[in-house]
Amino acid sequence: MKKVLFTLAAAMMSLTAMADEGMWLLPYLQKMNIKDMKAKGLKLSAEDIYSVNKSSLKDAIVIFGGGCTGEIVSDKGLIFTNHHCGYGSIQALSSVEHDYLKYGFWASSHGEELPVPGLSVRFVVSIEDVTATILGNVPSIAGEEERQKIVAENTEALVKKMNEGLPEGQSSQVVAFFGGNQYFAFVYETFTDIRLVGTPPSSIGKFGGDTDNWMWPRHTGDFSIFRVYASKDNKPAAYSKENVPYKPKRHLEISIDGYKEGDFSMVMGFPGSTTRYMTSYEIDQMLEVDNPQRIFIRGERQEILWEAMEASDAVRIKYASKYASSSNYWKNSIGMSNGIQKLNVKGLKQSEEQAFQKWANANTLPEERYIDALPNMEKVIAEITPIEGSMQYLQEAFLRGIEIITAARTATPRLEAFYKDYEVELDRKVAKRMMTIAKENMDPKYLPSIYAEVIDTQFGGNIEQYVDWLYNNSAFYSLEKAKNLSDEARKEDPAYALAQSVIKSYNSLVPAYQALSPKYNEAHRLYVDGRMKMDPKKAWYSDANFTIRLTYGQVLPYNPADAITYNYFTTLEGVIAKEDTSNPLEFTVEEKLKELFRKKDYGRYADADGKLHVGFLCNLDITGGNSGSPVLDGNGRLIGLAFDGNWEAMSGDVAFEPELQRCIAVDVRYVLFVIDKFAGCNHIMSELDIVSKRK
Repeated sequence: MKKVLFTLAAAMMSLTAMADEGMWLLPYLQKMNIKDMKAKGLKLSAEDIYSVNKSSLKDAIVIFGGGCTGEIVSDKGLIFTNHHCGYGSIQALSSVEHDYLKYGFWASSHGEELPVPGLSVRFVVSIEDVTATILGNVPSIAGEEERQKIVAENTEALVKKMNEGLPEGQSSQVVAFFGGNQYFAFVYETFTDIRLVGTPPSSIGKFGGDTDNWMWPRHTGDFSIFRVYASKDNKPAAYSKENVPYKPKRHLEISIDGYKEGDFSMVMGFPGSTTRYMTSYEIDQMLEVDNPQRIFIRGERQEILWEAMEASDAVRIKYASKYASSSNYWKNSIGMSNGIQKLNVKGLKQSEEQAFQKWANANTLPEERYIDALPNMEKVIAEITPIEGSMQYLQEAFLRGIEIITAARTATPRLEAFYKDYEVELDRKVAKRMMTIAKENMDPKYLPSIYAEVIDTQFGGNIEQYVDWLYNNSAFYSLEKAKNLSDEARKEDPAYALAQSVIKSYNSLVPAYQALSPKYNEAHRLYVDGRMKMDPKKAWYSDANFTIRLTYGQVLPYNPADAITYNYFTTLEGVIAKEDTSNPLEFTVEEKLKELFRKKDYGRYADADGKLHVGFLCNLDITGGNSGSPVLDGNGRLIGLAFDGNWEAMSGDVAFEPELQRCIAVDVRYVLFVIDKFAGCNHIMSELDIVSKRK
């Protein structure tokens, strides 16, 4: 075990990091990255970015909500993040009378800032390598189930011990890296009193909608503003009118000097998930089952939702966040499949696997199990694919697709919140389509029993008649009836029967899935560990797992295809040119924005070229979860907010494409222009530390 841990550490501490690719752990920047970062233009030390003993840039970076990043930009706890990260909160606060999605919202004082129930932010307090504690007593000959049992026990004991010494509001988490070959403990401080300060209208914050999503050139002002509140002693506290703006350890300075091609840039944030160590067998599963099913099921549902949203403001507000959440990963899956095929990612993986197998055969013993890692992976993927495919259909078409199933599974005290954003007749229409495509495409043996027991016997197999009967006779058709149901009546309700039938089918697949999971975990862990042993001088980084990472590179254009070159920035001129009155939900341009454009009233936010820049590109290694992350210059000053990747490199979660992969960011000068010139929010501007070398 000591030898394994030493080899892993040696692989991580090797000489020079690969340029631009990599999601790097902050404690290792000094040993792995700082020399290369300074050569590219960084002016800071590693300790300026991450320090154990003093405040550093990492103290200004937060987990925003459940899956985004934000940054603290004032000494009064002001947060910048993406508009799409705040979208769910903005939607929840909106109504037809107060349509903050369509018209935006700007608080003119602290008293007008809107509390957001359920929203939280988390600061990273500390990071510690605990691999020895978690793996130290795992026998080298342990099977995977025994290994996982010991790891789980050690993790539980360590978290319990760490939490006992933490103040209120702080908690610890142990996270696996490199497929379970290394472990880190993170201590977080969580604040739950978060309030909306400002958001542009969707015509700015979501400009381009699904049409432009994942695309470049991009002209989206993708930002929103929130504030952290704390108790009077600056500690985490539940919402109270007595709470005050939080005083952070660190906040970011904002530069309005802009950037030029080749300038150093970096992003610190919380990338969600990558699979850079994915095998060719998993590529097949993704291309043949996972992505096609997701694309088809979500596409069918989204078409129905979009038609209803276009026809009604009330429906648009209710379903805006649901639709955006569904369509984002839907389009990602389309781009991912296209990119993997176009860039021959499977061929790259096969070459890596051939080299690995050759190394394992020549350099390892059978009892070390590296030789069997890939053959076992191939076998387990073949067995697990049909199981996961059926589980995915049950999730996407029923549990996520048909909302009356969700209603039937929702506790009575939470029903009012559910029905606030529910249109039953729209759901009826969706249910007919979802239940039809499930019948047409699922393996019959995994179909919910409701088909054979009710639809076939009582309705002669007519799904539409069954769905109409269900919605006409279910108490979950309305909030008033649903919240007055007794427990006995709930169990007799047809929507509850449908929900139970789906859950039963899903649960029937779980044992087989769980039986195969240890086999997959072992094959993956050994493959990752073996590759690191195979090339110990390479600078390795772990897959993203929603822990804080840093990626760095340069501001750069790219060439997506022969004879096509994309510039590295866009301007307000492009916003004006994209206006499309036939597509008002995606390409509306506000009259005030057009007036500011006509007058060229950009103030100090114009670039040296005289234009107002909107978005820009960097060759940084980001993924979902990095949304809202600060893009920083060589001095650690905010120059933009990361919000997207580019279409041509959608396979980047599986294999980094250095020539194509780009991070799309909104220029912080456009953010400030909208706050200042468009919204006239001088009180927000007065909080910010804006720096410039320009006269």
